[in-house]
Amino acid sequence: MPDSRDVLSPSGLPISAVYRPADVPLEYDRDLGDPGRYPYTRGVQPDMYRGRLWTMRQYAGFGTAQETNARFRLLLGKGQTGLSVAFDLPTQMGIDSDSPRALGEVGRVGVAIDTVEDMHALLDAIPLEQVSTSMTINATASTLLAMYIVVAEERGIPRAALSGTIQNDILKEYIARGTYIYPPAPSLALIAEVFRFCASEVPSWNPISISGYHIREAGATAVQELAFTFANAMVYVAGAVDAGLPVDSFAPRLSFFFAAHSDLFEEVAKFRAARRLYARLMRERFGAAEANCRLRFHTQTGGVTLQAQQPLNNVVRVTIQALAAVLGGTQSLHTNGFDEALSLPTAEAATLALRTQQIIGYESGAAHTADPLAGSYYVEALTDELEREAEALLRVVEEMGGAARAVEAGFFQDEIARSAYEYQLRVERGDTTLVGVNKFTDGDLPPVFPSPDYSALEREQVSRLQAVRANRNSSVCDAACAALAEAAAAYAHAGAVKPHLMPLIIDTVRARASVGEISALLCNSWGTYRPTS
Repeated sequence: MPDSRDVLSPSGLPISAVYRPADVPLEYDRDLGDPGRYPYTRGVQPDMYRGRLWTMRQYAGFGTAQETNARFRLLLGKGQTGLSVAFDLPTQMGIDSDSPRALGEVGRVGVAIDTVEDMHALLDAIPLEQVSTSMTINATASTLLAMYIVVAEERGIPRAALSGTIQNDILKEYIARGTYIYPPAPSLALIAEVFRFCASEVPSWNPISISGYHIREAGATAVQELAFTFANAMVYVAGAVDAGLPVDSFAPRLSFFFAAHSDLFEEVAKFRAARRLYARLMRERFGAAEANCRLRFHTQTGGVTLQAQQPLNNVVRVTIQALAAVLGGTQSLHTNGFDEALSLPTAEAATLALRTQQIIGYESGAAHTADPLAGSYYVEALTDELEREAEALLRVVEEMGGAARAVEAGFFQDEIARSAYEYQLRVERGDTTLVGVNKFTDGDLPPVFPSPDYSALEREQVSRLQAVRANRNSSVCDAACAALAEAAAAYAHAGAVKPHLMPLIIDTVRARASVGEISALLCNSWGTYRPTS
């Protein structure tokens, strides 16, 4: 154990051996407040989970829509309360399954969706008016939302009855994940258009989930996760306001997505600091009503923390991380399967991950009272310090001209790479302990899980796509695509009047245009993004 004077949190914050009242110079009403009251440090609802537990989601996507539908129905039958969809890389990148660029990638890290017929299969027999669906999709988010709406429409379900979330957070793609297609300017304009459309047509849908999770997965610290996420959020909010939307017309539907890692107290403090910082930013910068300054967020346990060695240890890691999210006041939670460092999660692992949430919710007592760690000198001091450090880093980004400029300069990428490198060095030196990896090892090789026949899966998916193309009304599809292409051209010119794209995207989807076809015609107007650093 290091000397107590040298103990640091994973974000590098010094941790004292003992905390006392003098370490927490906070005013209750100004800095904490009761749960459900500004600045929402203690939670966004007065009674938190006594009113309703968080939404229990399990992220799933398996090759074909039919396989994924079977997993969704299994989990819903075991008590899951919301869906969360993982898409394969071609779908995320706007590439059809029969493209040479998709070869070898179809269905490998999520479900392949080419046309609305695949979306019909994905959602078969699932009551969309009762189940909330989250879709982790960004560059093609508008197209996948359009598909979801058309599926509902063709099943007789009104748009107003739909609830869910599209991630739709393109800035973090430039920063951390890389599944971007178009340059920032038209991408941000399209996001503002989705905000407008959802506010008027799909009022219970969250048009964006501003993601710190992938920033953290790339190697960021908790401080960087907060600062960079809110830097991105400020760009989205400002863009929507500049497009003529009153902030209070869309602020209630903004949502966020954070990671939960294994340092229990830093993670709890991070979530509390995030609520307070966000509330102050929204009120002081944009004049949002206090009721619309609530930070609503989904949490996923840390994928990057899962280890291939001694994989059952991941059950314990996931439990600690899930508990941190609950004690920190999350609204929605996904718990990873213990085998995800080795394969797509098996049904057994996914069920155990769901049971982990249910045991925390129904057996642990963590849901009995709002913000149960409030008043802990340690937690309050950490909350204050995380907010202060994140706000300071946010100011650095804004002095560079904001998140878009910081992306162009490579600032986010460099900062995250540095943090990831320093963490790896600590692990390799043994300064940071990973049980079963660099300490308490047993020498056993990780287990091997069988893989699906991805070649056969790809052939089946390509056959389905080509059948849709052969059977659709080509003249109707061509006309819908031409109308979208004409409207999209205005988004390539700064200052041009931006026509409403979402109704036109819905028309192309209804006409059975594919994800790749829609993306290609937008690329013809907007070009593709090429990083400069």
